[in-house]
Amino acid sequence: MNHKEFPLKDETYRIIGAAMEVHKQLGCGFLEAVYQEALEHEFHLKEIPYEREKQFTIEYKGHTLKKNYFADFVCFNFVIIELKALSALTSEHESQVFNYLKASNTKVGLLINFGEKSLRYKRIVTNHYFK
Repeated sequence: MNHKEFPLKDETYRIIGAAMEVHKQLGCGFLEAVYQEALEHEFHLKEIPYEREKQFTIEYKGHTLKKNYFADFVCFNFVIIELKALSALTSEHESQVFNYLKASNTKVGLLINFGEKSLRYKRIVTNHYFK
């Protein structure tokens, strides 16, 4: 797979590596907020640029809705990160990330679950921009 087929490959590998380190140190069983704080610290250590809880507006037929979306993290200005601390991920969680990509007009998202014995993650890549 070439770089065009898998955008932001190096960046997503670095993010996943940071998440693996957090899971290695903490294991499973904590609340999502604990993993979010630990991952933020790991991003600092690994010099991964990020914004925490970045706010995005949602457009509907040219109208900006009052309800906003807050990404857990946006790394490298282009990768949406959604964290979970659940016993298992579902297709609904993947749909949530896809909708976040649509709301933010972003192509690449990572769904990361710290709630299992092994870290689980899923790269979600859209084929086009929405706006």
